[in-house]
Amino acid sequence: MPKDLPLNSLGFAKPPAETRVVVAMSGGVDSSVVAAKLAEEGYDVVGVTLQLYDHGAALAKKGACCAGQDIHDARRVAEEMGFPHYVLDYENTFREAVIDEFADAYLGGATPVPCIRCNERVKFKDLLETAKDLDADCMATGHYIQRKDGAAGPELHCAADANRDQSYFLFSTTPEQLDYLRFPLGHLPSKDATRELAAKYGLAVADKPDSQDICFVPNGNYASVIEKLRPGAADPGDIVDMEGNVLGQHRGVIHYTIGQRRGLGIGGLEDPLYVVKLDPDTRHVVVGPKEALSTRTIPVREINWLGDEPFTSRKEWHLKVKVRSTRPPREAIIRPISETEAEVELVVPEEGVSPGQACVFYAPEDSRIFGGGWIYKK
Repeated sequence: MPKDLPLNSLGFAKPPAETRVVVAMSGGVDSSVVAAKLAEEGYDVVGVTLQLYDHGAALAKKGACCAGQDIHDARRVAEEMGFPHYVLDYENTFREAVIDEFADAYLGGATPVPCIRCNERVKFKDLLETAKDLDADCMATGHYIQRKDGAAGPELHCAADANRDQSYFLFSTTPEQLDYLRFPLGHLPSKDATRELAAKYGLAVADKPDSQDICFVPNGNYASVIEKLRPGAADPGDIVDMEGNVLGQHRGVIHYTIGQRRGLGIGGLEDPLYVVKLDPDTRHVVVGPKEALSTRTIPVREINWLGDEPFTSRKEWHLKVKVRSTRPPREAIIRPISETEAEVELVVPEEGVSPGQACVFYAPEDSRIFGGGWIYKK
């Protein structure tokens, strides 16, 4: 192959027709647009959809991915655009790698983020290996995030549209995975632009609603799912204050989250109380004033570092961090303990920092993501 060929839109020095790309298709508008766009540009597109869980109960449920109607929609897009499409049964893998840990983490009083584990352990691991087995040059997804070429290799950057940015859910993408992945929607200014492209390609999913819930949690009812997975998990217990005084009873620790104020069933108090701790061993839901939720120091482990220098090459990293997907990045000092552990000191304390959530690292001045880790309780 001549070396003076210009790079195509996916970064390869060969014609699109000679560039095979596997597109991870959930059946939603985002991944459908990616597949249609690349097919129209002449790439050798192969669509792959993962069946991640028993979709019998989800056939009529809108707002979930990778089940029933979504598989049908992905297949239809492939037929319309004229590229092959495969459905892979990953139910056992998904349960072992994502659902079981989700249930156990919740029972342990944490607030897990299964979508991150799905990307990390299923989509960007097993599916990525499948793409390589299909001799694909790369794998493309519909995530709103950007991959940019840097001096030391590919870098992960926030999406151009801050309202759609999915960096919090993709911090665990490794440098090796990033080298193989492509995110064709990350530069778009808005979701409206994506839907306009879907209409341009004549896709039936152009007006399909966005997925809202965790795919295997119907209507966002975490507790009912965990009760099915772990019988007896909803055992009742005491609601206690920070001194251990019993204020009332609860119907199971799994029904509560750190920072929760409503639905505690405690009346007649002058000041509102919030859930500040969950103790599954004693079956205690601990409540306290709002100021008790403030946290300045956060222990983080399982760190995936995306910086150019080794994580432990400095005693401190002055970056921004995001401790929940819905919150903006805040200034912090990150002190490495090892290559995969650190203590994060927030310049301004945050409320409701919860074990099981991710702590994602961002550049102070630009859009680059430096990885992140998982918050835990010592």
